[in-house]
Formats: sequence, structure tokens, C-alpha cells
Amino acid sequence: MKSIVAISGASGSVYGIRLLERLPGERHLVVSEVGRKVLEAETDVSYEELVAKADDAYSDSDLFAPMASGSCRYDWMFVAPCSESTVAKIANGIADTLITRAASVMIKEGRGLVLLVRESPKSAIMLENELKLARLGVRIVDANPGFYNRPETVDDIIETVVGRTLDQAGVHLDSFRRWENPE
Repeated sequence: MKSIVAISGASGSVYGIRLLERLPGERHLVVSEVGRKVLEAETDVSYEELVAKADDAYSDSDLFAPMASGSCRYDWMFVAPCSESTVAKIANGIADTLITRAASVMIKEGRGLVLLVRESPKSAIMLENELKLARLGVRIVDANPGFYNRPETVDDIIETVVGRTLDQAGVHLDSFRRWENPE
């Protein structure tokens, strides 16, 4: 599997980090400028350490990167976390960054695109943008953990959200506990 992991400027960069760590196959990374700032503010992981987890990394301003072209095949793209600003750009065909251009390519080529959206509450505009993308086959995953597995740590919650996100691409984590009927 050949995938793109994009980290936008929404809070929750830890989801992108964990996704990059858990995703099998070839992993290509792109982080927005604000995403880098959020990464530094929210985690102890430096941008350089994050890049070391990927097979390749590209600048969000590099519209000549391979993922900007439909002729360069990627199986899946994950935007985690995905800001509602990024959702709006993707939903309305604004491909002015590598993240939004690559997402546009994934949609036009009929390939897998998963947006792990991290904003709440949502306005009607946000919901309409998400609905527009869902109708095109984009997978919208809210960063909402389940509590049926009785998480004990923040790490447990992160693993649940990332497990649900990877499920969208058919990747199953052994560390992600699924619902079991208690009866």
C-alpha cells in the first residue's frame, strides 16, 4: 500500500503521528505550515522526528511533488487532523497547496481519501462541505472516540480514533479493541 499522510493546522497532530506510525507500506508525508506550529505546540515530536517516520516528506508549497499528479499512483490519502478550512478548500476545488491538490487528485482518480476532522461544534457550512465530499466517496471520520472499550489513558483514546480511521482503508490494528456484546 502506498499512502499519503497529511497533517493540516487543526488541533490533534498526535493523530497524524500515530497514523504515520501504524500505517503499513510506503508512507509519504506533507505537513502544512500551521500544522508544523500545532505539532510543536501540542507534542514533544519535532518536525524532523516526524519526517523520519515517513518514507518521503514534501513541503505543502511543493506543487511539483509526485502526489500532485494523477499519474503518480497512491492508494490512500489521510488528512489527520483535518481542519474545516482544509475540508472547505477540498470540497470547493481549491487546490492551492500540496495537501488540497493531492486530495483533489485522489477524488478525480477515484482513489481513497479519508479526512479525520477535528473541529466541533460544526456550522451548517462545515456540515454541507462534509456532505458534499461524502457524496463523492470521501470518508469523513470525526475524531470521536468510543468509550465501550473503557480507555484508561489518552493513548488508548488516540489508538481508538486511529484504529477507526485505518479501518476505512481496510487496515486493522490489533491494539484497537472492537465492540463486543457484554452478554
